Amino acid sequence: MSESKGFKIFTGNAHPKLAKDIADILGVPLGEAKVSTFSDGEISVDIGETVRGVDVFIIQPTNEPVNDNLMQLLIMIDAFRRASAGRITAVMPYYGYARQDRKAKARDPITAKLVADILTAAGADRVLTMDLHASQIQGYFNIPVDHLLGVPILGKYFAENGFDQRDDVVVVSPDLGSVTRARKFADRLHAPIAIIDKRRPRPNVAEVMNIIGDIKGKTCILIDDMIDTAGTITNGANALMKMGANEVYACCTHSVLSGPAIERINESVIKELIMLNTIDLPAAKSSPKFRVLSVAPVFAEAIKRIYEEMSVSKLFD
Repeated sequence: MSESKGFKIFTGNAHPKLAKDIADILGVPLGEAKVSTFSDGEISVDIGETVRGVDVFIIQPTNEPVNDNLMQLLIMIDAFRRASAGRITAVMPYYGYARQDRKAKARDPITAKLVADILTAAGADRVLTMDLHASQIQGYFNIPVDHLLGVPILGKYFAENGFDQRDDVVVVSPDLGSVTRARKFADRLHAPIAIIDKRRPRPNVAEVMNIIGDIKGKTCILIDDMIDTAGTITNGANALMKMGANEVYACCTHSVLSGPAIERINESVIKELIMLNTIDLPAAKSSPKFRVLSVAPVFAEAIKRIYEEMSVSKLFD
């Protein structure tokens, strides 16, 4: 693919390395765009090349600092829209505010819907993302949403390391909401699944109540869409070991790893944590327990297919 075909890739400040990797795979240079701030903190965007009639892809996960990265994305979309870009695709490997997808109690906001509305109002024509915390968020948009999955990348890693040939592997869902993801992952390894029954007395706090399934003497693989404070994943791993598991691995798509997360994982019984680089996390390089896999090839293929008006559905599995 070449730049002359009419598409360009730009990035904000959230994850420039991922954007560069995607551009390299597609064989195009990153577009010239500088995102900076004024002395009072207001965001400034300077587009250094023409985008008139061009298919523009803006790569910007909205991880911490969430609000800054989201505003950068919105202002970039507005800048490209006013510069007469042909089509603008917001490439959000990680979609911030996705956990606020419903009213859990009276007077709660549904912020995931609000963000969808703001992105559309800013001028985005399409959204490309991976592993939304709740798949129904796709329905919050009135524009096309391509929802990629992290399970194939994670499953390939474990299969390449021989886990699909072992009969002692059990894939464990850390809660009832992740059962579908765990089952798809388990199918790739030809393994059974188990489920951790937990409750949340308050946000970012999880208590393990029971484990459904046979995990005694087994190698367990915990899989979740994201790990934030790591309380769920480490408590689940500890419970599995107490109930007779031989060893515990963990994997996730989004390594938010806020607060005490890294310390908790390093001190936990988890043997290895495999995560995808949807979020730029330099701290992950400092721990021998962490292994980071790249999503750049999948996003590059999705961008190519969107630009060439080809089916993207084969990338969903």
